[in-house]
Amino acid sequence: MTYDDKNLKITEIFFSIQGETRFIGYPCIFIRTAGCNLECNWCDTEYAKEPGKQMEIEDIIKTVSNFPADLVMITGGEPLCQKQTPYLINELLEKSYKIILETNGSFPLVEIPNEVYKAVDVKCPGSGEEESFLKKNLERISENDELNFVLLNRQDYDWACSFIKNNNIKKNVNISFTPAYNILKPKQLAEWLIEDGLSEIRLSLQLHKIIWGDRRGV
Repeated sequence: MTYDDKNLKITEIFFSIQGETRFIGYPCIFIRTAGCNLECNWCDTEYAKEPGKQMEIEDIIKTVSNFPADLVMITGGEPLCQKQTPYLINELLEKSYKIILETNGSFPLVEIPNEVYKAVDVKCPGSGEEESFLKKNLERISENDELNFVLLNRQDYDWACSFIKNNNIKKNVNISFTPAYNILKPKQLAEWLIEDGLSEIRLSLQLHKIIWGDRRGV
């Protein structure tokens, strides 16, 4: 990789509480990359599709080092839109950071080290992007990773359940169902999960939005 390649377009870097994944509730440094290849109907980070700020990876790491935590989430937008993201991940791993990669599942995961906790979305019909997921990525999902389905309605719920069954998702894979914010009521989703006895699926709420509402930088 040349010097000129060691740059990423960044929307924001901030320190907050992890609102999702198995690390929910822990202090976490967030690196939000700019740009996304999808247009989900319920997208809650439209601002991340803007060009962002060009930053050298060295400067990104310096910014991260200013915060008192060793847990880093790389999110977007879609981080894997930029070919330099795996380089950033490896640099952070070398500095002993624990990394969460949040990705929409439409890019191959082959370059992502096994040490990284991969939080991978599977887009449901309500997103308008249900054909985007690369099923080859299922081979890269381990018991340390997570598949997440954001649900708009009952149709999405049924589709997600069928996807899990039809693709023989391993029982040891962490699976989360998240209600689309301010659209599907969490109580309704909880009732569906209880009625169907889906004990292997976790209901995931966005803790940061419960605390601060729909704000940037938290």
